[in-house]
Parts: sequence; C-alpha cells; structure tokens
Amino acid sequence: MKESINNLLDKQQEFFRTGTTKSVDFRLKALKRLKAIINKREEDIHEALYKDFKKSEFESVLSETGIVNAELDLAIKKLRSWAKPKKVRASMLNFPSSDYIYKDPYGTVLIIAPWNYPYQLAMVPLIGAISGGNTTVVKPSELTPNTSDLIEDIITSIFEETHVTVVQGGVSISQELLSKRWDYIFFTGSVSVGKIVAKAAAEHLTPVTLELGGKSPCVIDETAKLALAAKRIVWGKFLNGGQTCIAPDYIIIKDEVKGRFIKCIEEEIKLAYGANPKQSVDYPRIINTKNFHRLKQMLNEVTVVVGGETDESDLYIAPTIVDEPSLESEVMKDEIFGPILPILTYKNNDDIDTIIGHFEKPLSFYIFSRDNSFIEFLLEKFSFGGGVVNDTMIHYGNHKLPFGGVGNSGIGGYHGKHTFETFTHSKSIIRKSNWIDIPVRYAPYEGKIKSLKTFFKLFG
Repeated sequence: MKESINNLLDKQQEFFRTGTTKSVDFRLKALKRLKAIINKREEDIHEALYKDFKKSEFESVLSETGIVNAELDLAIKKLRSWAKPKKVRASMLNFPSSDYIYKDPYGTVLIIAPWNYPYQLAMVPLIGAISGGNTTVVKPSELTPNTSDLIEDIITSIFEETHVTVVQGGVSISQELLSKRWDYIFFTGSVSVGKIVAKAAAEHLTPVTLELGGKSPCVIDETAKLALAAKRIVWGKFLNGGQTCIAPDYIIIKDEVKGRFIKCIEEEIKLAYGANPKQSVDYPRIINTKNFHRLKQMLNEVTVVVGGETDESDLYIAPTIVDEPSLESEVMKDEIFGPILPILTYKNNDDIDTIIGHFEKPLSFYIFSRDNSFIEFLLEKFSFGGGVVNDTMIHYGNHKLPFGGVGNSGIGGYHGKHTFETFTHSKSIIRKSNWIDIPVRYAPYEGKIKSLKTFFKLFG
C-alpha cells in the first residue's frame, strides 16, 4: 500500500504540473459530471446512509444530499466569477500600477472525511478542491463502509485517478497518507486526531483546514420562550442521533426556569419521536459498538431525568436528559457526540463564565433569550466558531457564512465561495507601468526623508 500511495501521489502531482486543472472549462466539466452522477445515484446514497446509520431519507436530504447539491449548483454557477483575477485599488506608493489578486490552486490535496456525515463532509470539500483547480485524494471513513464504498464508486466512475481518486482503509492508511507531502490537507474529525493531522502537516509546512468540534454550550435565560427553545434544541441535539459536531453539547439555564424547561423538552422529544423513540423511523442509531459503550458509560454516574434507555443489539440510546452533572464527570469531560444532553443551571453571569471557561473554545454557541443586552454580552464575551440566537445549527446552512472553528475547535472555514477560497491561494500581483519612474525611492537618499514622510502621511 505504501508503494501504491507513493505512485498515486506522483501521478497526481505530475498531472497537476501539466496545468490541465487550471482551466476553468476543465473544472466546470468535472463539476457537471459529478452533478450528473449524483443526481442519478441519489437513492443509492440515501440507502447507503440508512445501512450505516438507519438515517431517514428526510435527514439524509436535509443534512447530506441537499447540502451537497446546493454547494455543487453554486460552484457551477459562480466558478467563472470566483476564478477571475480581481482588480484592487492600487497604492499611490507604487504609482503608476494596476494591482490584482489571482486565485491559484494549491496543487495536490488530501481530504480526510469523518463518519458522522460521511457523504456530505467528503463531497463538499471535494467540490471546493475541484473548483479550485487541484488534484485530490479523498479518504472516507472506514466506519461507514456502505457510504464510503458508494463514494468510491461514484468518483472512480467519472474521474481519472490522476485527477480525483479515493483511498480507503483504517488508521494505518490514514497514517501512511499523512506521512506524505501534500500541498493542502482538509480534515474533519475529532480534536485528538486533528492534532495528529496538524503535526504531520507541520513536517512539510503543509497548510491545513481542521474542522473539529468541542463542547458547544446552549445558554437559556428566563426571558426565553421555553417551549419553542425546547423544540429547536431537540431538533438540533438529536438530529443524526446527536452525532453532530455543532450539536448543543450541554445546556446552561437560569435556575428559576429549569423545571419548566425539562417538562417542555420531555414533551418535545415525545412529539418528535413518540413515546418509544426506538420505534421511530426518524431516530438514527449510534455508529458502532465502541461509541455505544463510550456513551453508555457516561450514564453511570449521573442523574437521568428523561430517557436513558439503551439497547446494544440495536446500537440504540434514547434521547436522554441528564440533570446537573459535575464538570468532572465523564459526560462533561469531552464532546459528547451522542444523544445525551446535560442541563446545568446558573444564577448570574459569573456562573456562566465559570462553566464555559472550564472548556476550550467551542465550535458553536447557542443563546435562547429575548434580552438583547444579555445576548450581546454573551456574543462579545466568549470566543467560538459560530453561533445562533434563538435556534440551533442553522448557521451551517447559509453558504454566505464561513463555517469553521477557532482555537481547539478548528482552523479555517468553508462553505460556498469560502470553500473555493479555502482550496486556492490568493496570489498578489502588481503590474507596474513603464511610462514614468518616480526617483524618490532610489539612493542616494540625502534630502529625501521629509518628502518620504509626507508621502506616507498622504498616501500610505
């Protein structure tokens, strides 16, 4: 495998050097081929996701195929505009000149996709990599074999491996891929693996995008519409069985309204999934036995007030609400990444600061309140990747907003035009005119310092 990866990388680098991928026409043809086969195989994609997760068709369209199709349509529509050199205002310091930004592909790109949204989080970065004019190797997750096999089938059926290809395998294959010198690496996954990726990339000074996660808080004050907040939190938390990097990880609620809120959220879980969520066709399962046991262990030392039922044979964990766990408990140590929602209370803003400050900067931040001063206080006080006021997760759906983390929750952002920009280098170009040459910058400098300072004041 080591030799085959070396050969594959050599072939992709050789193909990139031909300059073929820099043609916008070539990129558009590739994107249109991808769109055609995706449209043809959409039902196959939904079936693969169901086999891997028991994910309903509605959730598959909402969180996987719908997003990919929208990104692909946007890229096809806007690529010529995005790729065109942009003229910017020239500095008088360089008079006379014309200044431009060229969007240059990085070269050969590695995309490592996660298991939680195995189709969408492989294909959206791929759309950006193709749009940007790169050659690409996609490494899908080994934990979702049905979806990963389908991704490989789709890609190999329309692309030459010198342009875009798929490499499948487990941890050893990922390690082998990361040992190579890439021109760009795009990784989505856990913080712990993200650190491994960053370390490997640093060996070659390879630029990276790291889409990670963290414990994303959801703050609810006494002015919030509790029933509506509960409905929106149930949707955001239990979508994909809670296996979403931007799901609300825990709630911090004003102590005086906690009891009412728990009743609201219990009712909303029943409305969404019925009295027995295990029988709901809309409720997905945990990805594998390892993660099932990891999540079940979190329930050993906490007070469960809603849900808590588990079934290992079906990889089922009910939508579960946990009351006032210790910050040192298993459920509060790391990102939960499952259908367990802890509820903590606060009396004042200092309590909120203490709880959130206990963790690294989160990927997302949610606020439910009708108090604008409280909302602005939280938005300005805390650092996080992105957030929503009075809803959850919907910021992910606007391609005009860059999606990404900060600090421990990630590096870089993408979606829409931002995906294209992620996979291209902004190359600054000045075209200097020859019709005049202002002599002040040339030696000897005697007697010129005053004129230079005045020039900087006026035009610098």
